[in-house]
Amino acid sequence: MAWLMMLLFSKIRGNGEFSALRNRMVDEQIVRRGVADPRVLEAMRRVPRHLFVPPEARSRAYVDHPLPIGHGQTISQPYIVAKMTELLACTGEEKVLEIGTGSGYQTTMLAEVAREVHSIEIVEPLFRKALTLLEKFYPQVHLYHGDGSSGLPDEAPFDAILLTAAPVRIPETLERQVKVGGRIVAPIGEREQELVVWTRTPSGFERRTVFGVRFVPMTGDAMKTEDRT
Repeated sequence: MAWLMMLLFSKIRGNGEFSALRNRMVDEQIVRRGVADPRVLEAMRRVPRHLFVPPEARSRAYVDHPLPIGHGQTISQPYIVAKMTELLACTGEEKVLEIGTGSGYQTTMLAEVAREVHSIEIVEPLFRKALTLLEKFYPQVHLYHGDGSSGLPDEAPFDAILLTAAPVRIPETLERQVKVGGRIVAPIGEREQELVVWTRTPSGFERRTVFGVRFVPMTGDAMKTEDRT
């Protein structure tokens, strides 16, 4: 359905300029840092990031740092979005769960590389805005307003889960919702955070640390339960 988005986006004033900025963003910020998945790179070149940030920030939409989107939340820097998407190793056949829709930009990247995406946002105004942007153009995306820390048990299991906010540890409720052989990609920690990939095996999880990151903290009832344990 990406062609529908581009049909709309092609009517936006300055689209040619933004297209050049997207290509430069991919070449200078993403490819040079080692992201190589062609499907991820094509999605990053195609999707207009400037539509996912507040109007006053659109001139900075393609710079190499996160931007505020209101309500104490941010849209991650382009490289982090590309890297986290690549780490899921999607082939186009996956059912993916995203915890933290935010602006909807990462959700869109997932929709470009996976078969089906379920995304939960706890902040209602952000959920409503993302719904307006995505519902007409990505029928394979299902958005929910609510507490994402508990996941979506009724839709589980998932081939992959991506978190866009940082828990101290992955809630067990989410661990149970990923298939054997599937991956969870998430920032973990409080003041010191790491981007981590968990791969579920028949006997548990294998953990791989990628690099240090900085995300807003994860909230929700499952996190309160984790704090008490």
